[in-house]
Amino acid sequence: MKEVSRLSLKVLAVDVIRARGHRLVKATHKSTLEITREEFLTDRGDCIIGIMADKAAFHLSENIKRALQKPGSRLLMLLYSNGRVDFLVAEGSTDLKLEDKRRIVVRKSSYIEPSTIGIRASKSAGDLSRELVESLKSENELLALLTVLAVE
Repeated sequence: MKEVSRLSLKVLAVDVIRARGHRLVKATHKSTLEITREEFLTDRGDCIIGIMADKAAFHLSENIKRALQKPGSRLLMLLYSNGRVDFLVAEGSTDLKLEDKRRIVVRKSSYIEPSTIGIRASKSAGDLSRELVESLKSENELLALLTVLAVE
């Protein structure tokens, strides 16, 4: 009988971002998802799912920053609001800058700028559960649990 390879997941770091939904949350953007520390949202912010965040890329723990910059790292982002849950998986990169003091962005593309915390993501704002989006439109709290994994 052929032996099954043994993959293992190792948790490298964990962090939590707290934010708030807003009545103008659309979550329709096809390639990005954003959480911002700004206290407002306009009609143009179709990738923004949370405002008034307690952290941006710059404020993440040093452990999670180092973990996101490790070759082969994976970001598991669990999003929770008023009993509604969704998640996405993205890749880390040695090129991540993690310097933006205003926002975090996860991208389906491989584009990196100072707010990017994950690339080649499995989902963007437009792919999120509409139940979660409706909760955020009701201005409920958003918890984003960031877990960085190594696949070994």
